[in-house]
Parts: sequence; C-alpha cells; structure tokens
Amino acid sequence: MSATTDVIILTEDRYTTPDPRDWYQQQIATEDGLVADALRARGQRVERRSWADPDMHWRETRCALFRSTWDYFDRFDEFNRWFDKAAAQTRFFNDAATLRWNMDKRYLAELGAAGVAMVPTVYVERGEATRLADILAAQGWSEAVFKPVVSGAARLTYRINTENAATHEAIFSNCAAAEAMMVQAFEPAIVNDGELSLIVIDGLTTHAIRKTAKAGDFRVQDDHGGTVHAHAPADDERAFAEAAVRACATLPLYARVDFVRRGPDDFRLMELELVEPELFFRFHPPAADALAEAIIRRLADASEA
Repeated sequence: MSATTDVIILTEDRYTTPDPRDWYQQQIATEDGLVADALRARGQRVERRSWADPDMHWRETRCALFRSTWDYFDRFDEFNRWFDKAAAQTRFFNDAATLRWNMDKRYLAELGAAGVAMVPTVYVERGEATRLADILAAQGWSEAVFKPVVSGAARLTYRINTENAATHEAIFSNCAAAEAMMVQAFEPAIVNDGELSLIVIDGLTTHAIRKTAKAGDFRVQDDHGGTVHAHAPADDERAFAEAAVRACATLPLYARVDFVRRGPDDFRLMELELVEPELFFRFHPPAADALAEAIIRRLADASEA
C-alpha cells in the first residue's frame, strides 16, 4: 500500500474478495464499489481492506471508512483491541467516539432522553436475574422482542408474547448470563407496513428504502428473507430522521435511521445505525457522491485546523 492512501474502505475477511456466484457478496461489492468510484472520481486514493488485515499499517492512510465490517460483534474482544490501536493511528468515519457510543444499543436511552420518540425498551444487564414474563407484566406488553445490546443482523433476536414467554425463559437467561440484553415492545407496524430506513449524509437525507419481512417472520433484513423497496421519503419522515441524527453529541458523517410509522406524524425509532449500516447506494447512486464530498470536506477541515 502507498504511504499516501486517502481512504481505506473497511470490510471484513469474508468479503475482501467477493464471490461472484454469491448475490449477497456481490451486493456488498456493488455498494462499496460505488463509494470507491465516487472518491476516486474526486482524486482520492482508495483501497478496500479488512479491518483485521495483519499487513495493514494504519498510519499510512488519512482515514478509514467503516462499511461492511459485519463480523465485529462476533469477534468483539479482538475488534476492540484493533479499534483502539487503529484509532490512535488514523481518523475513523464515523469518528471513534461516535462509533463506540453506537456499538452498544443503550445509546437509545440517551436519544430518548434527548426527546427522540423511541420504541419502549427495558435493558437487562449481564448477570441480572430477570424473567421475560415479569418484564411483559410490568410494562403491560403483550408482545416484545429481545436481543443483545451489542449485535447486528438479527443475532440472538427473538419475538415473544405472553403465551410463549415461558418457552423462551431459558434462552433469555442464557443470553443474559453472557451479555447485556434489551427487551423492546413489539411494533406491529414492522409486519404490517415494514420498517423505514432513511439515509442521512452530513445531516441531510439523501434517499430512503422500506424493508418488509417475509411471510411469517418479523426480521426485515434481506439476508433473513426480507425484501427491500425504494421509498420516497415524506417531509415528516425526513424531519424525524434528521432530528434523530442531530440529537447525537457530534453530527455523524453518515447515518441510517430505522423507524416505524405508527400513524400520522407518529414515529418510533428502532435503531440509529452509525457503525457499519448498509446504506443502499444501489437504490440512489448519487448518495455515494454525497458521502464522498462529505469525507473530502471533513478531511480538508481537519487539515486547515
């Protein structure tokens, strides 16, 4: 690698050389490729590397852009060691403090306290002896979803209700013994209307998609059989997404705001994805140009500071 590389697009070991026979890996290659092309068109020297690449010298690049680092929560201890070391040698996008904050879904409580409308959530700390049935009863919920506070891709995510909670108690107990968990009220809009995802670059919405689950499921991710649809965001949807992003301590370079619409001008935030969200550039390639422009602006601002 040249000592003057401007941007490293971060992926993971599985995706450094995408398999052309695998639709999912080719989708990743398309998304990362749009960003790389947009940066190169603006004179930036770009490479794509796994975050765990042992041959990578992070001081030799101006910044690292988190994109498809989708194994970090499966290798969290190793990833944490790498993160601290690399963050001391190069600039991260999003910035390191924002990434750290967003890796643990307890950030949602902070956004709720800042006035962002949230899906009601109860957090269960690691080792805390709490029964699902007791949480449902205390909150008055008939349905809920539980998952780890550090996770992605619907890892260890289960939908429960008052009738089947007892059959999930052992699973939940084992999970909570190993890591902190969260229990969220189930939002019917997820299966009725789908989840909206608005992509916000440097504070402004560029485009949006709507994700719907396959029949009989509630997980909207396409790797779990969900379907992704182009979506033209309404003004109130843009306003909600951009306000959620502005509630962060530092304005993120990029964000994907996942939420549901309960009714007219009534939204509930599901996730504010700031680490490695799929940004669906294939639905709106100009957004990759917007990201490239924002990266260059921030690098220039840092050079002038």
